[in-house]
Amino acid sequence: MNWLDDAALFSQVSAFLAEDLGRGDITTQSTVPRNARARGRFLAKEPMVIAGLEAAEAVFSTLDSQQQLEAFVSDGEEVEAGKVVARTNGFADVLLAGERVALNLLQRLSGIATQTRKFVRAIEGTSSQIVDTRKTTPGLRMLEKYAVSIGGGRNHRFGLDDGVLIKDNHIALAGGVQAAVERARSAVGHLHKVEVEVSTERDLREAIESGADIILLDNQTPEGTAQLVRVARELKPNVTLESSGGITLDNVRAYAEAGVDLISIGALTHSARAMDISFKIQAG
Repeated sequence: MNWLDDAALFSQVSAFLAEDLGRGDITTQSTVPRNARARGRFLAKEPMVIAGLEAAEAVFSTLDSQQQLEAFVSDGEEVEAGKVVARTNGFADVLLAGERVALNLLQRLSGIATQTRKFVRAIEGTSSQIVDTRKTTPGLRMLEKYAVSIGGGRNHRFGLDDGVLIKDNHIALAGGVQAAVERARSAVGHLHKVEVEVSTERDLREAIESGADIILLDNQTPEGTAQLVRVARELKPNVTLESSGGITLDNVRAYAEAGVDLISIGALTHSARAMDISFKIQAG
């Protein structure tokens, strides 16, 4: 998903601004002359992959429909410290009112894109792909998954209505792997694939023999993953294999070299550090 739904974006930005502004920016109203003009610029203060420029612009244009952001880079570009990534001119009260929300989004999304790019680079030359999870900030899933794609990763399911992923709790409640897969197969349409989380060779065999399309190898070592990959390919050569759990920048390449197709990493979104970006405003 390397695009944003405009209607959803502006709806979310309006909610973010309502949370921050409340009944109005009393500091600006009491210190800055009405109709004063100003110009502002976003400055990267460390190396990063930029993401969220469209979201930042939406903040200002929601406050003033004539307000635009002039970007000097595009989402997905890598910039060095000291780079001015965008600037804007308009009413001072608009720039001040939107400053924090715009920065929060730009810093957060750039952090996710930067983190994702590191993982993608770590497995270059393999056939694996880095994917995200549903471990996102409530209310920010669309934006955070967008940032993952900007960083070079791929998106896993967006929500619970997006695909069948049978995990350990489903298996326990359904009465076993076979029962869970068979129930899912009979309940969902032909367009839906069925993914099953397994942790043992026995569960792997049962999942594949029951008709699973995708196998999630959960919390395995790279060596254990390689062994399960061999078993899976013997049973069903075209089965899609995914690794998840305990994967870091230090070991992600070992998982890729074990032969899985997908490597899902919750840390792309739940543990990415916000990038250091400033927004400086001057009169004018």
